Amino acid sequence: MIRVLLDTNVVLDFLMDRAPFADAAAAVWEANRKGQIETHVSAITPVNVFYIARKLKGMEEARKAVEGLLAECRVAQIDLDVLQDALTLPFQDYEDAVQLASAVYSRLDFLVTRDPKDYTKASLPVLSPSALLTHLPTLQDEDDVV
Repeated sequence: MIRVLLDTNVVLDFLMDRAPFADAAAAVWEANRKGQIETHVSAITPVNVFYIARKLKGMEEARKAVEGLLAECRVAQIDLDVLQDALTLPFQDYEDAVQLASAVYSRLDFLVTRDPKDYTKASLPVLSPSALLTHLPTLQDEDDVV
């Protein structure tokens, strides 16, 4: 099973239906639901999702978004070691560094983001949602099997 950390932008693309990125993010979500991948998010992602969803769609929708996220994804650890290691990474954006360190500490296979250029110095393979989908075996629905 491929274990991936979804960058906050991929999660928001799916949950907030942000065009033109929503379709690729939805395909990743579907791959998780079909058991093709195991999705994780950094512990900062639900907080960021709530903050952004509340501003865009209100309190009730923000709560629903976080509930859905937590039902679908595992949460990768963030502790003092992760936060300190993130400070040593050669990233301009500390949030990106924390997400990467969280994925590394959780021993995940890939980090999935729509901005792979933000992770050029990553110690873990980084894929766009579309690139991740090309790594997955095709699963047929039982109804499609003859």
